[in-house]
Order: sequence, then structure tokens, then C-alpha cells
Amino acid sequence: MRLMISFAALFLSVVLLQLSTGGVGPLDALSGLALDFTTAQIGLLGSAHFVGFFIGCWFAPRLMGTIGHSRAFAAFTAAGAIGLLAHMLVIDPYAWALMRVASGLCVAGCYTVIEAWLQAKVTNETRGRAMGIYRVVDMGASLAAQLLISVLAPASYVSYNLLALLCCAALLPLTLSRLREPETPDAPRLRPMLLIACSPLAAAGVLVAALSSASFRMVGPLYGQQVGLAVDQIAGFLAVFVLGGAVAQYPVGWLADRFDRRWVLIGLSVAAILSSVATAMTENLDTFGILMTAFFFGMTTFPIYSVSAAHAHDFAEAHERVELSAALMFFFAVGAIAAPLMASTLIEVYGPPAMFVMIAAGHALLVVFGLYRMRARPVAERRTAYVWSPRTSFLVGRLTGRSRDKDKNER
Repeated sequence: MRLMISFAALFLSVVLLQLSTGGVGPLDALSGLALDFTTAQIGLLGSAHFVGFFIGCWFAPRLMGTIGHSRAFAAFTAAGAIGLLAHMLVIDPYAWALMRVASGLCVAGCYTVIEAWLQAKVTNETRGRAMGIYRVVDMGASLAAQLLISVLAPASYVSYNLLALLCCAALLPLTLSRLREPETPDAPRLRPMLLIACSPLAAAGVLVAALSSASFRMVGPLYGQQVGLAVDQIAGFLAVFVLGGAVAQYPVGWLADRFDRRWVLIGLSVAAILSSVATAMTENLDTFGILMTAFFFGMTTFPIYSVSAAHAHDFAEAHERVELSAALMFFFAVGAIAAPLMASTLIEVYGPPAMFVMIAAGHALLVVFGLYRMRARPVAERRTAYVWSPRTSFLVGRLTGRSRDKDKNER
């Protein structure tokens, strides 16, 4: 309880930030439809978000070193609020794409500050509990953000102003906290080839995880609208995807810690192919059936990032953990930048099911590559602990690295 109280300000900022930035993606998709944007232009908005996300991940540690944690958090929050407020001032998809770069910058920058602060305050004894609470808070707020669009009118000043107010409110808990600012962490070197050296399969898994997650979360509202879902049903469609991913983490983690992680990754991809095919056939299902396919899709695709990360860490040294986590985030960002634009273009040309055909094809390639890598490399001699890895900042490796090594040594 003392731990929860001491981090209450940080966690409250996470909730408010997630409600704001987590809600803008689906709201932009629905607003774009209302304003007659093309499907490719709507996909561009999702891709632009991850461009800003990548810039923020790289730039945030350096900005914290220059002006401090609180000021950096305020600057990134201001960028997010400006991007939200400007939406209804300029009705143009390419202007909105620039605004979404600002929202992605806000997400990555603010999470970098929060995770650096957490890392400085936790100890080895409290790390597991702090990370557990952090994941629950972040995932719960993400779930609520998807449901929030059911009460936000598309293309409305009020809707974007409400999200901007939540973004600004995220400033208050952290900046008014009596916690002392920690020392600025060193920015990890960005070494993408480190991930390739540790595990080419993990790199492929992260790219496919980005293909699935970014496509669904950024273009999912467009798909839902085209298969006949109402706005509140689209909110449920996105929310059960997040819920399915959360529910799957613990059983998948249990499997990944006891069996060859490559088989777990292949099994998830096979299940993801089946769920993609089922979701592509939602035009013939009732609302409950559509929600169940989205839940199953989340269960099969959401854990792939964490399994891939655990597999990569099995082949890394302790001093490489932070840089490897940054490399994992780099590959995820690259995949997430391309995925929404690809998905929306396919929907425009071939219709709604094409997005899930693309996702299924990505997982099929991962299955083939996984089987090939099993012939090329034996089972890892040492195993780190499976950790549910948040895809939030380059510094997340500082929070999860010691947990992997500690649990491994206890075995």
C-alpha cells in the first residue's frame, strides 16, 4: 500500500494520459469517415502517430538531461494538447497527420519520463509489484480509452477539447508531486542490429506484432464501420481486443517459461491466422460473434511482442538488456509506421476483409521463418523470465531487465 501511495501521482498521470492519447486514434478514424477522408488518408493518420512515437522515444532522454523530468513532461504534454486542439481548426488529412505526429511524440515522451522516474524509485524488492501495478493501470486505462469513443461525437470540437483537457490534466499529478526528481538516466544507444544478432526470429516476431496491433487499433474503426457496426459497437470491438490481450498474457507467459519459446510463438501465429480468418468473416456474424472474434484476435496477437522479447533476451548479456529493449521498440515502431497505411490501402482497394488477410499472411510468414530458425539454432541454454513488456519507451528495459535476470537466477 505504501508503494501504491508513493507512486499514486505517476499512475494517475498514466491514466489521464492514456485516456487522452488512447482515445484520439479511434476518434480520428471515425472523424475522418464523417469528413469524407479516403481510407488511405485515415491510415496515414495512424502511421503518422508512430512516426511521432519513434521520434519521442529517441529524443525524450536527451531532453530530460537538458531541462529535467518535470519540464520535459510538460513540454511533451503541451505538444499532445496542441495536436488535439488544432484538429477542428484545420480540416485537412495531411494537416491532421502532422497533428498526430505531435500526439505520438507526447505518448513516447511522457512514458519515457514516467518510466525513468519509476526506475529511479523502485528497488529489486519492489520492482515486481511496481511493474505489476503499472501494467494493470496502463492496460485498464487503455481499455477505458477505447470505450470512451462511444460517447464522443466524431468531428466535434467538444470531443477533441475533452481529450485535450484530459491530456492537460495529466500534468497536474506529476508536476504537483512532492517526489524529488531522479537523476537523468543515460540514453540507451540505438543498436537495431543487436536484435538481429541476438535473434532474427524475435525481430520478425516484433514486426508481425506491430503489423497486427497497429493495424487493428488505428484502422479497426474503419473496418468496423464498413461491416455495419454502430459507434458504441466499434468501441466495444476495440476494447475486447485489448481485454483479450490482457487475459492471454499470464497463460502465454506460463507456456513461454516452460516450453521452447519458438513453438509458443509459432502456435500463437497459427492461432492468429485462424482468428484473422474468423474476423474477416464477421460480415456474416451478429454483434456478439464480432466481439468474440476480436477478443480471440487480441488473445492470439497481443502476447507475440512479449514472447519475442523474452526469446531475444535469452541470447543477450545482462549489460545489453536496455539496448536490446530499445532495439525491440525500434523494430516495433518501424512495423507500426507502415502497418496502418498498408491496411487502409488494402481496405480501399479490396474491401474490409483485406486487412485481416494481410495480417494472416504476416503470421504465415512468421510460422515459416520460425520453423526455419528451429533448424538453424538449438534451444537456448539459458532462459530469462517471461515479462509482459509494455511498448512504451526505449527506457522500459531498465524496468524489466533485472526482473528477467532475478527470476532466472532463482530457478
